[in-house]
Amino acid sequence: MGYAGVRGGQEAIAAAERLIRRDRFGGSSRWLELDQITARLGLAVDRVMGEAGLWAPDRAARAIRQSRGDLLEAAQLLRAHRSTLPRLAYGSPVPAAALRPVRRIAPAHRNPPGGQVLGATDDYTPRILDLTDEDTARTTAPPPRRPATAGAPVTAPDPTVRPAAMPPAGLLADRRDPTDPDPFDITRAPARPGTPRSARLTSMARAETGSLTHLWYTVTRAPHNDQPEIPLELRRGHLPLRVEHPFTGSPVTVAGVRVTEARTVRSGDRPRPDGSRFDIGYGLCLGDNEAKALAMAGLDLLVHRDGAIDRLEQKVLTALDGPEASGYLEHLKLPHYVDFRSTIDRIRAVRAAAEGERP
Repeated sequence: MGYAGVRGGQEAIAAAERLIRRDRFGGSSRWLELDQITARLGLAVDRVMGEAGLWAPDRAARAIRQSRGDLLEAAQLLRAHRSTLPRLAYGSPVPAAALRPVRRIAPAHRNPPGGQVLGATDDYTPRILDLTDEDTARTTAPPPRRPATAGAPVTAPDPTVRPAAMPPAGLLADRRDPTDPDPFDITRAPARPGTPRSARLTSMARAETGSLTHLWYTVTRAPHNDQPEIPLELRRGHLPLRVEHPFTGSPVTVAGVRVTEARTVRSGDRPRPDGSRFDIGYGLCLGDNEAKALAMAGLDLLVHRDGAIDRLEQKVLTALDGPEASGYLEHLKLPHYVDFRSTIDRIRAVRAAAEGERP
């Protein structure tokens, strides 16, 4: 159903598409190359890949360029592209110790084993707009490092960077669930309240970063959450992707991806009333996205403690998907004049009935 008042019909739609292509390909500036996007806008590329659920830096850069910088639209484009790809294999489980960290901080400890590894971060610098021109930036910047790609080899973990010190034995709640041995595949079955923890973690890993952060902040700052949340460990690094060899059946490393991993804890007054253990939450997402990993770990913990409050589990599973939410919003711009006319007729009928009942 189209707009009845639009002149030209299909010709008008084609003209609208030509205007979009003019904005994408026109102008006086040079064509934006893919390596410029992946190298200079790496955090945007990581965010799009995470929300699309596909590690493909070049494809994500194309999506960002096509969407003219709209990251939600880019994630939608990349997820649509993902749906056309064949499923070749399932990844084998990879232990957290296999992650080769480039940054690792442990806010819960002053001097964790291996020390704090700050890595690349602007956590300790003021938010001031940098007005440095291109020539000055090139002369003062350190030598560039080659970014890790999906096909880059992954080296063994650095033995000098060990996991952060955990609480003494027996103080952490056991979150393992024997009824959830394999990750829930949300691309094959809908995730609804009551699904296992792996479904919630997968849904949050693909969630829109801003929505995820906002939901975590809203719930964690609520009056009923009076226990402080403490990040136990936050890591960024390279994780190997392993699959079973089709002939030997042994796991083999076929690629490597960058991930961000977070663990947070709260005092365990719920679900253990005696408060003798820490509840722990976990988050892991594609790329460099520390805000998402931390919010993910926090929500994982909060749903475990009491997912019924404010229908939190339902929101985590159904209200955080960026392409789905933006798709529903975009459909509002399509023709709705039939619905609007029927609503007007119903309101008029209600008003007429009310006026007829008056003395």
